[in-house]
Amino acid sequence: MRGDTSVREIALVFTGDEFGDGGNFISDILRKERIKASFFLTGNFYRNEEFAPVIKSLKSDGNYLGSHSDRHLLYCDWSIRDSLLVTKEEFMTDLADSFSELEKYGIRKSDARFYLPPYEWYNDSIALWTAESGMVLVNFTHGTKSNSDYTYPEMQRGYSDSKTIFNSIIEYEKVSASGLNGFILLIHIGTDPRRTDKFYLYLPDLIGRLKINGYRFIRIDELLDSKNTR
Repeated sequence: MRGDTSVREIALVFTGDEFGDGGNFISDILRKERIKASFFLTGNFYRNEEFAPVIKSLKSDGNYLGSHSDRHLLYCDWSIRDSLLVTKEEFMTDLADSFSELEKYGIRKSDARFYLPPYEWYNDSIALWTAESGMVLVNFTHGTKSNSDYTYPEMQRGYSDSKTIFNSIIEYEKVSASGLNGFILLIHIGTDPRRTDKFYLYLPDLIGRLKINGYRFIRIDELLDSKNTR
């Protein structure tokens, strides 16, 4: 969930399933800033021919591409987390199917050993099955609202506008003793059309500010290579 908290390094992580409207913008800003990010995409995303050009571009630029499951399954109940909604066989089959899609882009399982579960929601059984499959389960670092950029106004109290999300990141960096050191900062590569206030448009300002503060943006596999992770 986090890398070395003594080093000013951040892993920008993007997840995607059915929406990919921010793909080209994100790819362009990463290239302009000369930084690498990590993308955990579902088989649904990899199969979508509309997204093929941006996937190829992200890979060509050296970004990390991994699995976010095949069909974006909900593994366990939202209220009773110990209550599994999938069997081990269903989990393993879905994971294998996702890598069938990754392989079409020349990405082998050995190239993408980190796994970010769909909805970022799992329990100890899912963590165990992930390990048994030869993968390392990861999640985003808690503390900011970055992962709420998928919300839209119709969610009412559940909605977070982009300015609020942006400020939550900046404020956390100021007040936390370790800042954003070792952070896995999760953002979505695309969102529901009902959200017109797209947070990914704030990336140039966010990246610029954090660079000024001495942060370096690296891939998640580089971030978690450190022994000082948790």
